[in-house]
Order: sequence, then structure tokens, then C-alpha cells
Amino acid sequence: MANAPKTTSPAKQEKSGNSGNLFASLAILICLGIGLLVYTFVMGNPENFIDNNPDNQPKPGNYLGMVYHAGVIVPVLIGLFLMVWVFSIERFIVIGKASGTGNVGNFVRKVQSFLKSGSIDAAIAECDKQKGSVANVIKAGLLKYKDVEANPGLDAEKSALAIQKEIEETTALEMPMLEKNLNVIATLVSIGTLTGLLGTVTGMIRAFAALATGGAPDSAKLANGISEALINTATGIATSTFAIIMYNILTAKIDKLTYSIDEAGFSIVQTYSANHK
Repeated sequence: MANAPKTTSPAKQEKSGNSGNLFASLAILICLGIGLLVYTFVMGNPENFIDNNPDNQPKPGNYLGMVYHAGVIVPVLIGLFLMVWVFSIERFIVIGKASGTGNVGNFVRKVQSFLKSGSIDAAIAECDKQKGSVANVIKAGLLKYKDVEANPGLDAEKSALAIQKEIEETTALEMPMLEKNLNVIATLVSIGTLTGLLGTVTGMIRAFAALATGGAPDSAKLANGISEALINTATGIATSTFAIIMYNILTAKIDKLTYSIDEAGFSIVQTYSANHK
């Protein structure tokens, strides 16, 4: 009987999950740390301000100094923006590995072609060539196909169900890791906007508080304070927008892989059922 392919064991899944959680935690802390460093040493560089004093107004046209005066929410927003980049790149790499070495659509069509001609071994060889999670799932179904076919005494309907079950179980082992950390990107969609609004509100409070205690109203000072506060909103919206785009792109790629597995799995089951009526 054919041996089933090596799939991810529960112990390995747990180890992979722990390493994924560690990566996420470290990535969040590092991004926030980089955001703080950029805010302190790049935007807070004395050369960005009048008389080289960060407490003074930024030099005319110096946007780094203006962003620095937007408040302590800025480094958090920078960290959130970096997180979207980091987790998006990490997901692209993982999904790329799951897709395998070649185009997934072409791979599925080749497997279907081999199934039609009855070349199960050639289809398995194509899976070995393709590699990745998609190929592993399809290979599991093909090996189960050979397994049940080697036992002609088995009921055809039960054998078809066994093949389908093997594909579903292997999918359950291989595919969940593709969606890992997507929840972080989805969370950043909301957090980015809310953090930006928080920065705007606190900035407006400071601006009006300064006017209230500074004697005669200074329209220029008020306008400057409002513009600095709105920087937080702009940064938060930019972060959320980018997170939405990346989340939709990544989920579309995962859906495409899932559809490819379903299509190939259906072909395997249908081929067996048609040849063993």
C-alpha cells in the first residue's frame, strides 16, 4: 500500500504556532521601538527647528519638525505603519511558499490532465516537482487514490469518501498557517484610524489649552496647532488604508489557493468515482 505523505503533526503545528506568536510579538515591539527612534532622532533632530531647539517652532517648510510637534502619538502611528509592512511581507513569503515553485493554476491543470489519462504516478511526480502546501494536499489525495485502488474489494462509494476525507484532513493541517497574522493586519485597520483620531483630539486639547492660558488669542498659533494635530489623523488614515489593501490582497491569494485545492480534490474524487462504478 502507498504511504501517506508526511503532513504537519500536531506537535510540529504547536511548535510552528509558538514560533509564529514569538515572531508577531517581537515584530510588534521592534516596530514600535523603531517608531520611537525615528520620532526622537530623525523628526526631533534639532536642525529641524528654529535656533536648533526642538521646543521652538519648526523651520519654514520643515515637515519633519511639524510632525514631531504633533505629539507622542506619532511614534505609535509610525510603529503601526511599519507593522503593516512587516506582517504583509511575511504573509507574502508564506503564501508564496505554499503556492510552490510554479504557477498554481498550471499545476492544477497538469494534474487534471494526468488524471484524465489515468497517469496517477505522473500526477504524483508533478506534485513532488511543484512542492508547497497545495501540492502536499493534492499529493495526499493521489496517494489515497492509489491506496484504495490497490484494494479492489473496497466499496467504491466508501473509497471515494475516504479520498475526500484524506484531502480535507491534509488541508486542515496545511492551510491554517496561511491565515496566521492576518488578524494582526485586520486589527491595524481599526487601530490605525482610532490612534490617529486620538492624536488629533489630544493635539486639539493642547492647542486650545495653550490659547486659553496665553492671553490674547493667536490665530497663527491656533492654526499651527490644528495642522499639527491633523497630522495624526492623516497618518492614521494612511495606515488603515494600506492595511485594508494588503488584507484584501492576501485574503484573495489565500482564497485562490483554497479554490485550487478544492478544484483538484474534486477532480481526483470524480475520476475515481467514474473509473470505479
